Amino acid sequence: MYKQHFSRFIEENKNLLHFAAHSHHYWLDVSRQAMLDYWDISAKLTDEKWEYIFSNLIPEAQRNISEFLDIDYYEQIAFAPNTHEFVFRLFTCFDWFKKLNILTTDSEFHSFSRQTARLEEERKLAVNRIETYPFESFSDRFCNELEQTHYDIVFLSNVFFNSAFFVTDLGKIMEKVPDDTMIVIDGYHSFMAIPLSLRQYQSRIFFLGGGYKYAMSGEGICFMFSPKNNSYRPAQTGWFATFGSLTEKQSGQVAYSDDAFKFWGSTFDPSGLFRFNSVCRLLKSINLDIETIHNYVIQLQNFFLEELKNINSEIFNTKNLLTPIKDHNRGHFLTFKLPDAAVFHKKLRQQNVITDYRGDRLRFGFGIYHDEEDVLKLLEVIKKII
Repeated sequence: MYKQHFSRFIEENKNLLHFAAHSHHYWLDVSRQAMLDYWDISAKLTDEKWEYIFSNLIPEAQRNISEFLDIDYYEQIAFAPNTHEFVFRLFTCFDWFKKLNILTTDSEFHSFSRQTARLEEERKLAVNRIETYPFESFSDRFCNELEQTHYDIVFLSNVFFNSAFFVTDLGKIMEKVPDDTMIVIDGYHSFMAIPLSLRQYQSRIFFLGGGYKYAMSGEGICFMFSPKNNSYRPAQTGWFATFGSLTEKQSGQVAYSDDAFKFWGSTFDPSGLFRFNSVCRLLKSINLDIETIHNYVIQLQNFFLEELKNINSEIFNTKNLLTPIKDHNRGHFLTFKLPDAAVFHKKLRQQNVITDYRGDRLRFGFGIYHDEEDVLKLLEVIKKII
């Protein structure tokens, strides 16, 4: 049904089964024209292209994201080439001469986990990592820790990259976080994959996301939503942070914009914004919303798991499946915990099946460019390698 909109990527990879939508999602065809549009506008407007980008392109992207997240203040959305830029900038909102106390999990992506580990070596951070597994007790254990210790920052994903476990009771956790603690949610694996409403949390949370995965827009287009009227002043700051008053003489304390611009960096490649907006326009034109996308992917996952039972594999089975499947509240990939995950990843690649693995976890990502025929082909390959 949706394959036609990914024709260029599918044609270029017609001998592959690409089940890594959770990692490097295929781009929609419209994003190619968006890249050409960026070049043409740059040629036409030259120096004045930035006025167009800030007056038209960025507000359109902000409004699109605010609709997906169900938030009111689209001007509170900042953009960057990657989420790591935002992570480090948030750290510098605090006194750099005092050790930061951070509560997080053992399942955060490397943009956060590597940076925190390195800063621990420098004794800049004290990090408490709560195990996400067993998932049934995760929220209780996380809340219990919040009741025991005061933290400067609480950082967690709402879909964990190494399991697809979706934290459904975020509100329960939020209630335990003191007002003076910064709350950061990594939403990269939920944004444009799972229907979200952050309306009740928009006065408290920072929310990170991007376009490389389920937004189907490619790399270089990441964003952060920040609470309105927050008083943070990041020490790691770029010249965009006072974009509205660049021509004014600066004196005294370093000034910041009073909206999301305070968290912007500096000059960047805006082509991702063109691609992202083109994707949003297409979705609207064909009446394809996030709920429909999510339901389609979950149906494919369920079809895969049902057909997998017929193989009766000692390796690929629900016992080794780490992703919770009791209901449809999960990410768009299935994670199998296998001692030989790297070996099976290699075997699948030799059969022209693209997956990925993290340690002992092999991940199969599903997207709207798949159908049941693709799933059946995948199962035939699995039969060969087990």
